[in-house]
Amino acid sequence: MSKAWAGGSTTAWKKVRRLVLERDQYRCQIRGPRCLTIASQCDHIVLKSQGGTDHPDNLRASCGPCNQSAKRSDPEPRGAW
Repeated sequence: MSKAWAGGSTTAWKKVRRLVLERDQYRCQIRGPRCLTIASQCDHIVLKSQGGTDHPDNLRASCGPCNQSAKRSDPEPRGAW
């Protein structure tokens, strides 16, 4: 768990997360090789460490395997989907 999540999820984040999952119809938008299709997480398109925000325009629904592999394999900011 990252230091950012050590205190738990905030009410604001839960609201944004739900909005993004509903907008993307709970379908993973990354669709990597280990994709589960059903999204339960939100992925930052431009990582927060690279200037991205928690705004819905910078978030996409993702499954766990795709969310983790996107973070490991993309050293540069990802483009819009």
